[in-house]
Amino acid sequence: MIIPMTRVRVLGPRERFDAALASVQDFGRMHLVESQPTADVVPARLDAHAERRRRQLLRVVSDIDAALDALGGEAGLSRPFTAQRTDGGAARWAQLASDCRREARALRGRETALGEERALLVRYRDFLAAVLPAVRKVAGSPRLTSHAVVVPATARETIQPLTDALRAQLGAEFTISTHPLPGGDVALLLVLPSEFSSRLESRLSEARVPEVPLPPEYRDVPLDQAVPRMLDRLGVIPAEIDATRRALGDIARRDGPVLRHARVVITDWLAAAAAHERARVTPHAFTLDGWVPDRSLGDLSRRVVEAAGPAVVVEQVEREEWSKEDAPVVLSNPRLFRPFEGFLKLLPLPKYGTIDPTPFVAVFFPLMFGMMLGDAGYGVVLVVIALLVHRRTLPGSFAQVATEIAGPCAAFSIIFGVLYGEYFGDLGRRLLGLPAFLYDREEAVIATLVAAVGLGVVHVVIGLVLGAVTSRRRNARHAVGQGISAVMVLLVVAALLAAFDLLPSSLFTPAVIALFVAFPVLVFTEGMIAPIELLATFGNVLSYARIMAIGTASVMLAAVANSMVGAVGSVAVGLVFALLFHLVNFAIGLFSPAIHALRLHYVEFFGKFYSPGGTPYAPFRRGGAAFDNQPQPTS
Repeated sequence: MIIPMTRVRVLGPRERFDAALASVQDFGRMHLVESQPTADVVPARLDAHAERRRRQLLRVVSDIDAALDALGGEAGLSRPFTAQRTDGGAARWAQLASDCRREARALRGRETALGEERALLVRYRDFLAAVLPAVRKVAGSPRLTSHAVVVPATARETIQPLTDALRAQLGAEFTISTHPLPGGDVALLLVLPSEFSSRLESRLSEARVPEVPLPPEYRDVPLDQAVPRMLDRLGVIPAEIDATRRALGDIARRDGPVLRHARVVITDWLAAAAAHERARVTPHAFTLDGWVPDRSLGDLSRRVVEAAGPAVVVEQVEREEWSKEDAPVVLSNPRLFRPFEGFLKLLPLPKYGTIDPTPFVAVFFPLMFGMMLGDAGYGVVLVVIALLVHRRTLPGSFAQVATEIAGPCAAFSIIFGVLYGEYFGDLGRRLLGLPAFLYDREEAVIATLVAAVGLGVVHVVIGLVLGAVTSRRRNARHAVGQGISAVMVLLVVAALLAAFDLLPSSLFTPAVIALFVAFPVLVFTEGMIAPIELLATFGNVLSYARIMAIGTASVMLAAVANSMVGAVGSVAVGLVFALLFHLVNFAIGLFSPAIHALRLHYVEFFGKFYSPGGTPYAPFRRGGAAFDNQPQPTS
């Protein structure tokens, strides 16, 4: 449901304004709005000192955010401090943020450099280990020298021309060995006379060999010394990376809580400054307008009087002075329904005074999901997965909310699986002879279609009725039209059921007569567009046939998976293929029903009554935390 809100106004002497504003912020449940200024009542302004402090604190917050970003996940959340003043602390916090950011960035830069160095040495490791004996042998000869060259995979065609050119020039005194590297690059070990070593670089350039250089610290070191150093370095780098991470963690544990505390305190001050400018003042008084939940009105009055004195009062603004569209929206539903509020976060909030569809989504979404998946075995697997994920996720996280939605969906899947007689497709019927208590979807396609369309009739009619309820005050004529549309849908269904002897045939004629009577009334209330909208409504109903199509496809795929056990020569191979098919079918059975059930809600159902455009409830509060869309408990 959408919590009833009350428009309130806090009034009092101007000298009690700061105390009253602080008490409202401590209360944390008042959504502030700007009242209209008049000739004598003007917006409150910050004085020059407060304005300078705001600009300073905005810079400090930016510095703190940069420091916390540099610390990353290392700076864990700390519990909010109770301190509220920023005087004297802003400069210290700014300096701390600057120092912390500089140290953290230096450590992260070192960690990145060490990681790149390790990756490069790992790339050369096999090559270095292979050529080390040859390099040491060459080092014992004063006439010869060795060079390592790495050629990218894209330039491998340059190796042979280089080899031919060097061999033609140096003859037997030149040798080359190639070593393929991971990724396609090729490492070359060149052995050549020492006097020719200085000209090797120009020869590589002439042969257009795009050399990948060794790490900078080893380029000017003789290869017989560089190779052992690089191999030894590989064993040292991990310890240096760990030490760097520990140093970063030490900074985060030392400075992270202080920075987060500073950010909370500064954010509270900035929020109070913004709220200050929403107030209206005269030379001797102030007024502060906003919204609170109905049940919090008395608590607000008590808290303000306790903090600011009896001269400050909280009065309820008369209903004639505000419009429902102005009120902020906060949803409140039973614990079982609350996870389904997440589906509304994909849409703009409903307007205040309209209907919160969460309870209907909480009932119909799992019902549709269960009708489409409709397999007791798959439902049990979904329950197990949901329980495992739920235990390993943080409260309130997206994953945990998803598992709480998956629970009712799995329950309906098991229920419909028992009704359909589906346990991993027809496996239960094959092995244990488990029957279908309602009908077998694999054979009763028409019955499945009728059930799906029947659910569509119920869902769409409820949407039309809700639309009529929502419109009754704003547009009574449209409300009547939606009500008549709902009645006509039911009359058409009754006439069809009577025509096929599913209802007494005596109902057919009265239903048709009622349709002819209702049609001109519908046109009168909704205009000439009414017949088109009525046809669109029947199209919405038929759209629910997708429940049958998706469910039938799922049971057919499960049956195909089970038949694979005997379709191939080896039972073991057949079991593997059957398991793979069941995994694929299970994955499809999770995503496809969820997507189509959402589509049926957003388009066919919400389109009949949902009025988007509500203002999110954002109470003025302390703690630097965003409102979680749940009302705060009253004390």
